[in-house]
Amino acid sequence: MSASLESVVLSVWQQSLIDKKKTVDLDGETYSVRQTSKSKLKQIDFSFEGRELRGLEQNPSTKSRWAKLAREGKTVMQFLEAGRYIAVVVDGKVHIYKPPT
Repeated sequence: MSASLESVVLSVWQQSLIDKKKTVDLDGETYSVRQTSKSKLKQIDFSFEGRELRGLEQNPSTKSRWAKLAREGKTVMQFLEAGRYIAVVVDGKVHIYKPPT
């Protein structure tokens, strides 16, 4: 049985930001945790059910509500697919964005 999107993004968040692993393991596949060149934020490109996704640590320097939470000490990671935000994990709570209609 394959994992749900919620459990996969939670696992990526946990392994990269909480456990501070250099690689993330998902369904027997290993993905490297890299750092963005400018802001040194953690970033992971991974596949889930044939979809190419990216987990990106929230930049606390931006003006979003998620950045405000990061500045307050919360652990925040955004998830993107094809440049669009699809989910966010804040301190272990998953929020899946509704797709545009």
